Amino acid sequence: MSDTGARTADQWYQQAAEDFSAALARLARAYEADPDRSRDLLQEIHVALWRSFARFDGRCSLRTWVYRIAHNTAVSQTIRRRSGAPVLVSLEELAQVAEPRDREREVDESRALVRLVELIQTLTPIDRQVIVLYLEGETAAAIAEVTGLSPGNVATKTHRIKQMLVSRFHQGTHS
Repeated sequence: MSDTGARTADQWYQQAAEDFSAALARLARAYEADPDRSRDLLQEIHVALWRSFARFDGRCSLRTWVYRIAHNTAVSQTIRRRSGAPVLVSLEELAQVAEPRDREREVDESRALVRLVELIQTLTPIDRQVIVLYLEGETAAAIAEVTGLSPGNVATKTHRIKQMLVSRFHQGTHS
């Protein structure tokens, strides 16, 4: 990151917003099922990112910095708002359908995706952070850098969280 000093905080923010907008939107939806709260969280994440670049020194990658700030903001808001049951989100908010499918299969997939998001929202903040980053395709090393956990701990947590999600998912479909 040799160009850290050459870029302004606004330029770093602009680059981060361009590169990570979709991932940040997915992250916000993973933490807040209610569309209004999700939009509010996304806005808070962007404000926190913009403010954070005044102290960005390039000791970690831009991706790591963005995810660290975004997840910390999301966790902080989740802890502040700890109340009530999760609200369901629509299929349109969770994923875009890439190809036409039969209606029954689409409904089944929609229910499964909503159920998965509900289960993820019940996790502790650190477990939610680990699984959301994993679902974003991040490596154990990258997740470790964002969360402060060791890569081995991240790999173990990821494995356990996936097993627990599968188990709870299947329990919910048989009840």
